[in-house]
Amino acid sequence: MLAHLQDPQESAAKAPEVTSLEGLLQDIRSRRKEFEAQKFISQDIIERFREVGVYRALVAKRFGGDEKSPAEFCQLVETIAGADGSAGWVASFGIGGKYLASLPVETLAKLYANGPDVVFAGGIFPPQPAQQVEGGLKVNGRWSWGSGSMGADMIGVGVQPKSGEGLGLPRMAVMPREKVQIVPNWDVSGLLGTGSNDLVVTDVVVPEEWTFVRGGASSLDTPLYRYPTLALAAQVLSVVALGIARAAIDEVLGMAAGRTSVTGAPNLGDRIYVQLVVAKIEAELRAARSWFYGAIDDAWQVLLAGGEPSDHQVSMLRLSTTHASRVGADVTRRAQMLTGMTGVYESSPLAAQVRDVQMITQHAFMGDITYQNAGAMLFGLKPMPGYL
Repeated sequence: MLAHLQDPQESAAKAPEVTSLEGLLQDIRSRRKEFEAQKFISQDIIERFREVGVYRALVAKRFGGDEKSPAEFCQLVETIAGADGSAGWVASFGIGGKYLASLPVETLAKLYANGPDVVFAGGIFPPQPAQQVEGGLKVNGRWSWGSGSMGADMIGVGVQPKSGEGLGLPRMAVMPREKVQIVPNWDVSGLLGTGSNDLVVTDVVVPEEWTFVRGGASSLDTPLYRYPTLALAAQVLSVVALGIARAAIDEVLGMAAGRTSVTGAPNLGDRIYVQLVVAKIEAELRAARSWFYGAIDDAWQVLLAGGEPSDHQVSMLRLSTTHASRVGADVTRRAQMLTGMTGVYESSPLAAQVRDVQMITQHAFMGDITYQNAGAMLFGLKPMPGYL
């Protein structure tokens, strides 16, 4: 079996990068309530993300990065998400190395002049008009969902350059963190620790060479930078659901060991209906995960051979990603239901896991529109713009 099709716990002993993570993962598990209470991932954890390679994973080797494959990066995020959903979600923004590759090569050299471990975060929506002035684009506005911005070095915001009476293609304008005001308004039911606050920028002039079209062509031409950017953007988020679901099943298995029911019922693991459900959700999670990584491998092998993934392959990347998020959410909720009242107490990881994984299914990338577009393509019809 290909390495990236193995479960994290099965491959841990074989993967040095996973083994080196173990101390960090233990710390994350013990501090989940801290992240939820303060509504962001603590800075010392962000620094340890740097140390284990989260932020250099998708940075080009020419700039000192690791330039890992999409599957390798997704595995890393999945592993972290198994310790805490918010931590996995914030780690997923290590995808910044892929986004930022659309900047000019000269700008990338400046960005990584002091090393590849640059923490990038941002808010794209709604794109704000930006006036062209001497020195670049004058950026003003407010953006939502700036996940991970509290620990970022650089922040990107969505702009539409104004040219005469018209607006150009939406871009990301990249600037140092200190030029951005973060408004702490993240008040939601799940993924509380992601710090997905609003971002406010006032009269910041961003040089043109520090802007790029999100999802646009990369300035680099190795296989990683020809991989479909928007598909990967969805995958690094959806894989968080796979990590959470795996952790939820493991939590149930751990609870079953020698646990006596207060009602006098048999131990959890001795109950026939529990055995049946656990077997079913184990199978469903493994199947969704296998397709998720299999679709990545199909596209990746084409890129390694010098080709371009077909529209069908890109659609399968998107469809398998949405499917993975839905299965992950369903598996996690069914795992919690097996535990009765135990799994609803805040002392149980399952309570937060259910909240976190349901939040993932609400993301625009994982919406029902994916099924509509994929279904249209299966009938030979064109999808809506922005799907491929």
